[in-house]
Amino acid sequence: MNEIMKLAIDKARETMNKNYGGPFGSAIINQNSEIIVVTSNSVLKDNDPTAHAEVNAIREACKKLNTNDLNGYILYATGYPCPMCLSAIIWANIKKVYFGCLPEDAEKIGFRDDFIYRFINDKCSDKNVLDILQIDREECIKLFDEYKNSGKIIY
Repeated sequence: MNEIMKLAIDKARETMNKNYGGPFGSAIINQNSEIIVVTSNSVLKDNDPTAHAEVNAIREACKKLNTNDLNGYILYATGYPCPMCLSAIIWANIKKVYFGCLPEDAEKIGFRDDFIYRFINDKCSDKNVLDILQIDREECIKLFDEYKNSGKIIY
């Protein structure tokens, strides 16, 4: 067994048994295989639906490293990252992820990863899942232009 994945599994098992969240653990290492963080899902403990193991790992690593860019770092996860976590991984510029279980494995025990992938693949058109509507685009464009014209950091 991979030693980094074992750490993620052990952390997930520990917090799962404390009822902090599901069987999801994550770790981030640098290019020298030095461990930066090992985290787990804490959705139930934190009452936070975004507190997935991968998001928690990214948050902790960025705080520890004082950066918002994890380019060059590697993430391990006990499950294939859900759409939210995949997005967070991409936003963090992580380019390599090792994972254990597949989305269908999570679905078999009741988690909704595949459900969200299907919603996205159907062009987010199922209004029973989410009714997403555009309003006030012109005013929002003014806000975006203000940001662009202020010379602020693009990330």
